[in-house]
Amino acid sequence: MRRALILAVPLLAAGLAGAPAYAAGCLKGAVVGGVAGHFAGHHGLLGAGAGCVIGHHEATKHARERAQMQQQQGSTGGDHQMQSNYGR
Repeated sequence: MRRALILAVPLLAAGLAGAPAYAAGCLKGAVVGGVAGHFAGHHGLLGAGAGCVIGHHEATKHARERAQMQQQQGSTGGDHQMQSNYGR
C-alpha cells in the first residue's frame, strides 16, 4: 500500500501540472471535504468529491456575482467606484 502511494503521488502531480485550472474552487473544496469526510467516519474520498462539487459551485456563483456587479457599474455611464460607509 505504501509503495503504491509513493509511486502514485509523482504520477498524479505530473498529470495535474500540465492541466489547465478550469475547476475553480474544486481543490479548496476537496481539501476541506476530504478532511471533514475523514473525521466523519473515514470517508475522505467521498468528502473530497462532494467538497470539489460544492467548491466549484460556490466559485462559479461568486464569479457570476462579480461579473454582474461589474456590468452594473459599467452600465451607469460613470467611471466612479462604489464608496463604502465603513467607519463612518
